[in-house]
Amino acid sequence: MDGQFTVSDYLLVRLKEIGVDHAFGVPGDFVLGFLNHLLRSDVTWVGTCNELNAAYAADGYARIRGVGAVVTTFGVGELSAVNGIAGAFAERIPVVMVVGSPATAHFANRPLLHHTLGDYQIPLRIFEKITVASCQLASPLTAPAEIDRVLTACLAHQRPVYVSLPADIAQQECARPEPFVLPHAKPSHRASLQEAVQAAVGALALAQRPLVIGGVELVRGRLQTEFAAFLAASGFDYVTMMMGKTVLSERHPQYLGLFEGDRSCETVRREVAESDCVLELGAWLTDFTTGGFTTHLTDARTISAGRHAVRVGGEHYRDVTLADFMGALAAALQPRGRPVRRVAQAPEASLMDPTTADSPLTVQRFFDRAGQFLADGAIVLAETGVSLFSAAELPMPDGATFIGQTFYGSIGYTLGATLGAATAAPDRRVVLFIGDGAFQVTCQELSTLIRQHLKPIIFVLNNDGYTIERVICDHSYNDLQPWKYHALVDVFGGGLAFDVRTVGELEVALERAAEADALVLIEVHTDRMDCTPALRAAGQAMAATNGLT
Repeated sequence: MDGQFTVSDYLLVRLKEIGVDHAFGVPGDFVLGFLNHLLRSDVTWVGTCNELNAAYAADGYARIRGVGAVVTTFGVGELSAVNGIAGAFAERIPVVMVVGSPATAHFANRPLLHHTLGDYQIPLRIFEKITVASCQLASPLTAPAEIDRVLTACLAHQRPVYVSLPADIAQQECARPEPFVLPHAKPSHRASLQEAVQAAVGALALAQRPLVIGGVELVRGRLQTEFAAFLAASGFDYVTMMMGKTVLSERHPQYLGLFEGDRSCETVRREVAESDCVLELGAWLTDFTTGGFTTHLTDARTISAGRHAVRVGGEHYRDVTLADFMGALAAALQPRGRPVRRVAQAPEASLMDPTTADSPLTVQRFFDRAGQFLADGAIVLAETGVSLFSAAELPMPDGATFIGQTFYGSIGYTLGATLGAATAAPDRRVVLFIGDGAFQVTCQELSTLIRQHLKPIIFVLNNDGYTIERVICDHSYNDLQPWKYHALVDVFGGGLAFDVRTVGELEVALERAAEADALVLIEVHTDRMDCTPALRAAGQAMAATNGLT
């Protein structure tokens, strides 16, 4: 094969061109030919303990770098990754799924080959439901165009795609690629854009207290610069929801805080409630982000701009992009003065009071202190449950990136995502908050973090089981076998570990962690029912929804 340029090489060149420097996955016989080419390419292989975690890692990587890739073998491998790809699809994360498949002759004859299901097309049909584009490469002549088609769709729609690469096709020669043309956003319909902006300007001109919600689509579309320019031009204050957290620095002078409907802190809740015109820019109104659908935002006082449409009051304007709308609206608005408000900051009591050194930790005390521990530029991941609802309320330091699977909410997601984020940005401090229940689901990837010489700080909140489920309905099915989580650092081969139960022990661990040049795991013990009021309220709402009250 020396000197030949194969379909595998073509795919790898394209992955590198669109921004994939690392591919996560697990080997298997059908994909080994492709992996042999990968090892000779400019893409670095990161082997994971299982395919689910590989998909989570690719998702976390994509949230930092713009796109990620996961590689598995056919059937048993790819189906193990389904949940991770489904989460990326739900939350609009661009991930390329590459599957090493049986040879094309096997697809035609369908022998009872290992790892298959009799019907060789079942995996493809499954992934068609959770990807924006898919292909099964059938010829080296058509493979380049098919690869370009699905990768273009991945970037254009910011969602996962699926490439089935038969073992024989992977090794066959094909044409070398021309330079890849990155997809450009379809421009807005000019008349619709003008009408939408005119309607929005009219509504905002009547408003005495306009307010902006900076939403997740600004993050997914990487529109932070455009959003900052809009805020500067308009002078409007803004809030975010969980999914839009850290769209800009939370030290921004126009940032008021986190909005969670009725579960917001009182100052933020009141600001939104008293606003007579709320401008939603790319917000997803999910049950978690809205405090159980308690925003009380009526159409009459809301302007809502999504990826491709704008609504002003009851009028809808199609084929208007979020970026175009922000830019045109900023140009059309007259800046206005605004009241000076103090941006929320982390609690001031950062140092341990010697009289409380032996006091047991509470969730509130821990997160207050953790908020002060976070450094500028950190990547902060928070697992669904106590960790997410607590960390989301922390004011983040300047330049921080906040990651949580706030919509799909697959428990265990963040440990794999930590691997991806740390790989994507090795020069940034990565901090993970994860509960003991979620950690047990995906704990193997701690070993991959150590193997890859990555250095996140991992806080495992040991509250003796599934507290997020306990606040919905507390029975024995929420119990777990207790582990010595901190001991796993030694089991898996390296790093620093601490077992923390008191205020004083936390201070010692944080001091050591701040200076460490290695992975750090801090096991933090709290009471099993200790959680934020927001999580408790969410649990009560979910209990009512599911008939458990």
